[in-house]
Amino acid sequence: MLSQINKILAFTYRNYIFAKRNMYAFVELLFWPAVGVISIGMMSLFLSLTQELKSFLLTGAIISGILQVSQIDVAYGFLFDVWSKSLRQTFVTPINYFHYIIGSWLFGIIRGIIVLFLLGLFSMWVFHFYLPNIKIVIVSITGILLSALVIGMSVIFVILYFGQRIMEIVWMISTLIMLICGIYYPVSMLPDFIRIIAGFIPVTYFLEYFRTGYGFKPVFNNILLKGFGLCIIYIIILFYLLDVALQRAKKTGMMIKLSE
Repeated sequence: MLSQINKILAFTYRNYIFAKRNMYAFVELLFWPAVGVISIGMMSLFLSLTQELKSFLLTGAIISGILQVSQIDVAYGFLFDVWSKSLRQTFVTPINYFHYIIGSWLFGIIRGIIVLFLLGLFSMWVFHFYLPNIKIVIVSITGILLSALVIGMSVIFVILYFGQRIMEIVWMISTLIMLICGIYYPVSMLPDFIRIIAGFIPVTYFLEYFRTGYGFKPVFNNILLKGFGLCIIYIIILFYLLDVALQRAKKTGMMIKLSE
């Protein structure tokens, strides 16, 4: 057990080393989430929105930043090897995809919490934003971080299966998901078929639960049961699919192509 934990933490530390040496990673951590919060906050002031509506919008911007940063770290655990042409060498070592996924996710959790802390403080100071009950915050952010794991694993699966030609999905997928899940509006405003899709995405439920702290009624029922239930189901399925994709990549030569 200790050996397995050390392998996981080794990938957490590796992500930290890459982030420390990469200025873009620092910009990615703070700049884009901050731009989103400032834009939404200024719009809220211009429209003279109530405190509750302002919090509704700022919640979307803050959670979007947390999700983006955390899921990218999960994907980066795999992409670092692709970009450095060392994917084959990594899998020669006595590790498997579980170690680098969970290890990378742990670093994503740290960065996600930093984003929450910094954007929350900034929003409180500039826009008089306030966080709801601490229980609601902890439960919601836990769900968002689990959702980031699901999204990051999905990205790795797609790249393993289709190769580098679909690499752009790393940066676009969380934005698309937030649009479907009601980043700045309730999902009840969406067309019926999109609302059905939103019901299969865990982020939808955790956004709604967070906003109950500001007095907004959820569109769906049993939001926490559905949110955490979907996360667990997707994580189990994705670990199986990643194993299948990895074996396929070795047989088809995709592993070599991703290392060239």
